[in-house]
Amino acid sequence: MQGDRSAPLPALTRAEAEVVDLYLEVADLLGRVNPARGRHTYGSLRAAQALAVKAAELRDALVRMHERGEHELHAATLERALRVLDGERRTGRVGLPPADG
Repeated sequence: MQGDRSAPLPALTRAEAEVVDLYLEVADLLGRVNPARGRHTYGSLRAAQALAVKAAELRDALVRMHERGEHELHAATLERALRVLDGERRTGRVGLPPADG
């Protein structure tokens, strides 16, 4: 089920949805910073600057969840949400590109 946008997004709490959205934003930025995929230092620099802000927002969202008593992540549900939101492709940019040949 790779980026299956036809599948419905699973029911998430507002906090879970915020964590998923911020996680994907962080992954997108980290992919832009990836030196194995980048071309220009300026774009990577801008992404790195934004990454620091988004990582702090993600941390804060997780703190709020914990403080509200949400101590467990429902991994199967969150995984489904990430897949529906194209998380496999978006997080794939963080790793090395396929080797030539």
